[in-house]
Amino acid sequence: MTRKAVQGYWRLSRSLTLGAQGVIIDPENRVLLIRHTYRPGWHFPGGGVEKNETVLTALTRELHEEARVVCDSPPELFGMYANFRYFPSDHIALFIVRNWHQPEPPKPDREIAEHGFFKPNALPEEINPPTQRRIVEIFDDVPRAEMW
Repeated sequence: MTRKAVQGYWRLSRSLTLGAQGVIIDPENRVLLIRHTYRPGWHFPGGGVEKNETVLTALTRELHEEARVVCDSPPELFGMYANFRYFPSDHIALFIVRNWHQPEPPKPDREIAEHGFFKPNALPEEINPPTQRRIVEIFDDVPRAEMW
């Protein structure tokens, strides 16, 4: 089965799904964004929490897989969001990561087309709208939405 088909089955066959995403902020106050090969737009690095995996373990794994980022201290939970517009009963735990290092930049592969650091006031035009809203919530101190 293809990855997309397995993910679709997984999302429909479970009563609740959970994802973990990280807002990686560098010393220049820029945010790391990822552009995937399989969906449009720029997103935070992250992914699904697997069976028998904690949300922090999933975040750590996804940050390393997608961005080669290693957390140097525990990330800060920024918020929990419902992602019902896209998947039934899906939730996203969003973490802020300020203390980290990147032993090597990620190379483009089958999943990640490119990555980059962006100032909150100079985001790419193709940014995913919910990702852009989270950046505004973080940097402009606006009220947090409940929906992703």
